[in-house]
Amino acid sequence: MKRAGRWLSSLWLAGCLVGTGCSKKEEAPPHPAAELPAPDDTPARPSGAPEGAVPRGGEVAAKPPVAVGELPPEEPGAEPEAPSGAGSPSAGAGAPSGGAAPGGATGAGTGTPSGSGSGGVTPENPKNREWTTEAVSLDRRDVPQATLRSVRAGAHPDYDRVVFEFEGTQLPGYRVEYTKEPAVQCGSGDPVTLAGKGQLQVSFTPAKAHTDAGEPTVATRELKPALPVLLELERTCDFEGEVTWVLGNKSNAPFRILELREPTRLVVDVKH
Repeated sequence: MKRAGRWLSSLWLAGCLVGTGCSKKEEAPPHPAAELPAPDDTPARPSGAPEGAVPRGGEVAAKPPVAVGELPPEEPGAEPEAPSGAGSPSAGAGAPSGGAAPGGATGAGTGTPSGSGSGGVTPENPKNREWTTEAVSLDRRDVPQATLRSVRAGAHPDYDRVVFEFEGTQLPGYRVEYTKEPAVQCGSGDPVTLAGKGQLQVSFTPAKAHTDAGEPTVATRELKPALPVLLELERTCDFEGEVTWVLGNKSNAPFRILELREPTRLVVDVKH
């Protein structure tokens, strides 16, 4: 009886399945292509910087690197500012009389020396900044004796530049001219031989190029920069309040005179 009951139950279950059908279809096996990752159209980005690149971050990002080459020793490529005109206020106006610097300095970075309002010092003559081949001079015999500290030369795109730097804030008087006679040493009278056909003589008064102990304040008395126009320069005098240097130029090329401050300098430019 038990076996008969089990057999009937099996027949009933089979008939139920045939009559009603399967309620859940068997899922098809996945296609092999479905297991591959989706294609990426975004171009690949390198994880690091390209070879030879400089990291850009912090100060480097704010100030990109700039190619730097060898520069002339004095204000390369920059034209000096024009001196103040006659209509400008006096440098000494409104300044306390006890604290005024010699020459009535107007402040930093002006490119212009003192005006005429302090101690009667002769101001720079704007005409001296014009190109010329004639003698240029400015008299300052009443100022304290100035001490020459350095002499240097460099080439610019349109001119060669010689810089005479002095101690303190006041330039001495000067005279710059092409000499017709050969240059000589002021003490001995010995002739001085310089390269080039043009001898441009630069004299300072009152000035000196030595210490109170007699030691020279400029290390060398002869320079040979071999620039486009300026070939050589030599000191020919440091005696009784006068200092003289002679520039040996290729020819009597036009020159100009500039007075600059901080530090105190007299600049001689010779046109190419």
